[in-house]
Amino acid sequence: MVSALNPQVTNLLIILFFMQASKKIPFEDPMVLNLVRGAYIFSNVAIAGIYLYVQSKINAKKDMTTLEYVEPAAMGGQDEPKLTTTTIFSYDTAKVKEAWKAQLMGCAMMAFMHLYLKYTNPLLIQSIIPLKGALEANIVKIHLFGTPATGDLKRPFKAASGGMMAALSGQGAGEIKTDKASIEAARKNRGGAKEE
Repeated sequence: MVSALNPQVTNLLIILFFMQASKKIPFEDPMVLNLVRGAYIFSNVAIAGIYLYVQSKINAKKDMTTLEYVEPAAMGGQDEPKLTTTTIFSYDTAKVKEAWKAQLMGCAMMAFMHLYLKYTNPLLIQSIIPLKGALEANIVKIHLFGTPATGDLKRPFKAASGGMMAALSGQGAGEIKTDKASIEAARKNRGGAKEE
């Protein structure tokens, strides 16, 4: 039943569980605090290992198949949908770079919260949620687990519904389109962008 749940729901359940569990953990004890810090560091090292392995698989395959899609216009913006032409190799590499950026931002935020603000409870949760997220990433499913790139794993990946934050940042403006009619319309309207 847990595997049938939405990843966001399972994240919420994990957070709620570990928030309650962290109330029982004696973080004042230096031994316990160092164990939790160790778990956080191990989690980040594991995530780095996953991303490095995935990037090495992408580099080994070097799939130069052309990928064309139309990115939606930014919500509230004057821009029109943009045609993007790239290769699967470039697309996958960009997705791994995005994952690295997200992980480094999480580490920076956690360092600020733990070292400057002296919060310890988030260390426990952040030892699990990012690792779970890395293992659930589409790019990891394809290159680490060998899942065929069909259905939800077909490139370009559908944008995950980010809820309120995605809507506020303009990411919830629409879906990426890969049909021939949308590509031709974007080609006629603006010319599009070509990525190397």
